[in-house]
Amino acid sequence: MRRKHLAILLSQLDGFSEPKPWLEQYRTPGDVASELLWLAAQCGDIEGKVIADFGTGTGVLAIGAKLLGAERVYALEIDEAALEIARRNAKKVGVDIEFLNMDVSEFNERVDTVIMNPPFGSQRKHADRPFLLKAFEVSEVVYTIHLAKPEVRKFIESFSKDHGFVPRLLRTIHFEIPAQFFFHEKQLEWITTDLYRLEKSPSKDI
Repeated sequence: MRRKHLAILLSQLDGFSEPKPWLEQYRTPGDVASELLWLAAQCGDIEGKVIADFGTGTGVLAIGAKLLGAERVYALEIDEAALEIARRNAKKVGVDIEFLNMDVSEFNERVDTVIMNPPFGSQRKHADRPFLLKAFEVSEVVYTIHLAKPEVRKFIESFSKDHGFVPRLLRTIHFEIPAQFFFHEKQLEWITTDLYRLEKSPSKDI
């Protein structure tokens, strides 16, 4: 499957019917999702691998990973209403995904790769930390999306290294945010985000 085709397909999936602001439920745009997934695939981190998508929302990243040849995909989501949409989206494109209605802290399966779009922390400060901590615990390779701000980049750099991971900024890309909550002042807003690959540092012999 070509990257452009993947982006179009993911863009056509159903979004949130009743997005919840405290969960920062913004649908991952098809072009952003396909870019992150394509970069992961080019690094050999998707095809034939066991993948986990933390905070899957409506299933965009999980479905994309399966379409690119993942052997097995776990898709975690705490919001059952969003998870039901994700299930419908997966059925629509004919992929088999293991959807789990749970908090990320409850997940304890080892996986090859974590691919996620965690909360940016706009509504709840440090909301992305539990996602990163669990990702570091269950996998040695993590792909993640964060705001492209100096303070966030500094945090990702230090937080990753503190937990034995080497961060690599893969791409900076615009992320579309439609007006869907009471505090939105514009019909459509574009924010700038960073796509990262975080890899566990090789252990050194003493």
